[in-house]
Amino acid sequence: MLIRRFEERAGEMYAKAKVGGFLHLAIGEEATIVGACRAMRDDDYLISTYRSHGHALARGSDPDRVMAELFGREAGVSHGRGGSMHMFDLENRFMGGYGIVGGNLPLAAGMALASDYQGLDEVTVCVFGDGAANQGTFGETLNLAALWKLPVVFMVTNNQFGMGTAIERHSAVTDLHRRGEGFGVPGMRCDGMDVVETHAVMREAIQRTREQRQPILVEAVTYRFRGHSMADPEEYRTKEQVAEWRKRDPINAFADRLELGDDEVKALDEATVARVDDAVAFADKAAFPAPESLYDHIYVFGEQVQGWYSVDERSAGVHKGEDERSLAEAERGPIDHYHEAVKSAGSAAEKQDESE
Repeated sequence: MLIRRFEERAGEMYAKAKVGGFLHLAIGEEATIVGACRAMRDDDYLISTYRSHGHALARGSDPDRVMAELFGREAGVSHGRGGSMHMFDLENRFMGGYGIVGGNLPLAAGMALASDYQGLDEVTVCVFGDGAANQGTFGETLNLAALWKLPVVFMVTNNQFGMGTAIERHSAVTDLHRRGEGFGVPGMRCDGMDVVETHAVMREAIQRTREQRQPILVEAVTYRFRGHSMADPEEYRTKEQVAEWRKRDPINAFADRLELGDDEVKALDEATVARVDDAVAFADKAAFPAPESLYDHIYVFGEQVQGWYSVDERSAGVHKGEDERSLAEAERGPIDHYHEAVKSAGSAAEKQDESE
């Protein structure tokens, strides 16, 4: 329920221009997220896609910090530099959302290789969409994972559409859990609208991978109730189809399984909405990253690059961007002098225009 209400509010904040860039919501896919994350150990790794707010929350990230990341604030999980598509929380071993379709698969193999190399029994779970199963990285990564016996579970979230293209139109083999067989990666399938079944299947897959050093491909059949992104007009599917899938809403289905009464569901919902309200208030008050921190966390510096990696011209004189924070005011010139120079240059340009 937290994921659902958080995502709904994120959509509202996007419409109010509080969130920049793109915004991909996983409303309707909550069972695949929670079922998978609850099947993992705390020391396992998770890497996701650009539809990753729910994964961050399910792995234990603070809702305040996740919302602050959407707002581009320093208090965010990626210090305001990742935004919606690049959540990252190392403390909870959530290794990020990832903006490139299929680009997270090789990274997942690398994480699993690191665990294997160190003799640890950690498992990496790699989540990707049905569209990514047609990328070259899919076959390449599954082949290496099987060849090297890497402890990684690949979870394909089959929400029926690769962006706006139905799975029947973009995949010759629509039983995606069978796509790994030719690479030596066995497959499993679960109802991604049922959190209990998803948890059971993922728990078995993770256990087999951990004990047998055997990569596994799990297909979670699910559906997103919203468009591919907030910019999606959804002209590729009918309202009737969406309504039919909404009858299988994973939150309602789980509440029914728990035999919760209406009052109990209402109380949980009100508490969840209040928590999300707090997250929005926290994010809205949080500070933006300081301008001089623009070059922080950039790692291709020093002797790795011949010449300047970046150039900064915001203060008087041109200098390396990475030196911006450490430059003394005397060296770069008082900021007032910079503004005076800009004003003087503008006045000179206006006089030139008048004379012409």
